[in-house]
Amino acid sequence: MTVDEIITKLKSFGSPENVAGMVRFGIVTKKAFGVAAPDLKLLAKEIKKETSDRHSLALDLWKSGIHDARAIAYLIDDPKRVTPKQMDAWARDFDNWAVVDGTCGHLFCRTAPAYEKAFEWSERDEEFIKRAGIVLMAWLAVHDKKADDEKIAEFLPILEKQSNDERNFVKKAVNWALRQIGKRNLALNKLAIEAAERIKLQNTKSARWIASDALRELSGDAVQKRLAAKIRK
Repeated sequence: MTVDEIITKLKSFGSPENVAGMVRFGIVTKKAFGVAAPDLKLLAKEIKKETSDRHSLALDLWKSGIHDARAIAYLIDDPKRVTPKQMDAWARDFDNWAVVDGTCGHLFCRTAPAYEKAFEWSERDEEFIKRAGIVLMAWLAVHDKKADDEKIAEFLPILEKQSNDERNFVKKAVNWALRQIGKRNLALNKLAIEAAERIKLQNTKSARWIASDALRELSGDAVQKRLAAKIRK
């Protein structure tokens, strides 16, 4: 399928009601058709089967600036062909939390430069680029099963540092990453709880919320029992 054919199909799947719903959930972007997530995934699966050069197609779809087309782009792109230059270019285009989380979760966390960009972007001032760096930490904690504890634990000082950021999409990302790290295993759970306790001592509004919410889950019976059961296996 060509870019034009894909966009035409996306437009036919669109829903004004879904676009309005996106806005209610804080997903604000210049152009969107409001295609439902299941339809996006089915179309992406079809495209991947039919396309020999899905990387080039993904680049062209992203350039369209259409939210739904960008979702197809991150769903079909080949992580082995993604370069730091591409990652920076796409990050500059991030304009809402959904495209950040989708791009990082489906594509960027599976690329070779993922750790580099997690550290680099988390220091940026732009809200959605900073969120992307922190969200990458969350997704790497989930998906990079081969990473040792020391590698994942390197994220914790960054999360502590960024806990004073009062911006909604940043503080929620910090909380998410902290919880994902703490749910990986008992050793990281202990380190994440200790980090959350230090965050709590910062005593800012955002830090208090991040810490209390994370501690509630990470110290809770459900997480503790699940992690203990992993060791027994």
